[in-house]
Amino acid sequence: MRYVPIRRVVVTGMGALSPNGHDLPSYRDALREGRSGVTAVEEFDASDLGSRIAGAVRGVDLRRAMEPKQLKVVPRTAPLAILAGREAMEDAGLPPADLDLETRRQVGLTLGTGGGGIAFVEELYGYYYRGQLEKATALAVPAGTPGNIASELSIQLGLRGPSHVVSTGCTSSTDAIGHAFRRIQHGETPLMLAGGADAPIAPAIMLGFDVMGIISRNWNDQPRRACRPFSRDRDGFVLAEGAWMLVLEEREHALARGARIYGELLGYASTCDAWHRVSMSSDLEEPVRAVRLALEDAELTPEDVEYANLHGTGTPLNDRVETAAIKRALGPRASSVPMSSTKSMIGHPQGACGAAGLVATLLGLDAGFLPPTINCDEPDPECDLDYIPHQSRPADGARIALCNCMGFGSKNSALVVRQGDEP
Repeated sequence: MRYVPIRRVVVTGMGALSPNGHDLPSYRDALREGRSGVTAVEEFDASDLGSRIAGAVRGVDLRRAMEPKQLKVVPRTAPLAILAGREAMEDAGLPPADLDLETRRQVGLTLGTGGGGIAFVEELYGYYYRGQLEKATALAVPAGTPGNIASELSIQLGLRGPSHVVSTGCTSSTDAIGHAFRRIQHGETPLMLAGGADAPIAPAIMLGFDVMGIISRNWNDQPRRACRPFSRDRDGFVLAEGAWMLVLEEREHALARGARIYGELLGYASTCDAWHRVSMSSDLEEPVRAVRLALEDAELTPEDVEYANLHGTGTPLNDRVETAAIKRALGPRASSVPMSSTKSMIGHPQGACGAAGLVATLLGLDAGFLPPTINCDEPDPECDLDYIPHQSRPADGARIALCNCMGFGSKNSALVVRQGDEP
């Protein structure tokens, strides 16, 4: 058996297409300013729904991703991922159009998505039931297949390495990044484009979440205040869309080409409660184990954690369980670690949320600030940690961060990252 030494993995590029920022600089500024991207739903008539708000990406010309005729035969998730992926590659100094064949073959892709093309499939069913089959595309089957979204991204960017989709619910993009991390660590490829994209804002999808009673209904008249993680008066998450991508690279490869290094991935772990389809086990064992395993993988202890980006959806159960799990996982250290929920500013982009949180974390640490949890007006007594309420905070030299994800299907995943480069 051939021994392959563990490689170090760094982040050399990032891209963001968010409800509160359509590129990396605007996403960073929105995080620093605590600016929400949640608005009233305009994509369809939501007047009959209990929740009529969402974190939508508006005002973006998707023709920058692909030709208009192609946009008609792919789910919205695809062009969002393409635009964020291209920005990440360009940010890494690897413009896709300029890559030679050998480099294209070295770049792999792992995309995390929860719903894939589910909104596109919903639209096609609508054509069927309204007797409008002439509007449907002959490419309905590949367009509605989650794995094909990675193919669309690879095709448009010309990347010829492995092209995979990870779909594990809310933890999809965290797991996609973890998968890419392992590939580079084990010498399978020197470069990976990894992250998440989802576009689930559609009538039947919103209705489904509405019926489950887990999305916010009480703030339809004040959309920007609706996503309220850890606040006593929170009443559910806000459905959102977007794409966040990162270029992961073997450190020596990055140094050899003089690449900028945002940070280094140090650890990753994933567990499953094996408990329930949508609920969370109150015994906390597996979310705690995921955090501890990620720290162990990074060869760090709870005392080393200087910031935590939390899942923080804004549902009563999630926030209580996550708070309790973090307190148990970090022990006494938990009370002094500043933490925040990116979702308070963008809503919940489903399987893309882990990538959104990791990009937010690296952007903030790189620019010297810790992103806030906005709308945390009245702390829940059971959510008693430092969630950086309302306004961002100076990072004060913080470098090591935990990024936590937990969600449907009893999944728990965590990443540990260090800002900047270190010999």
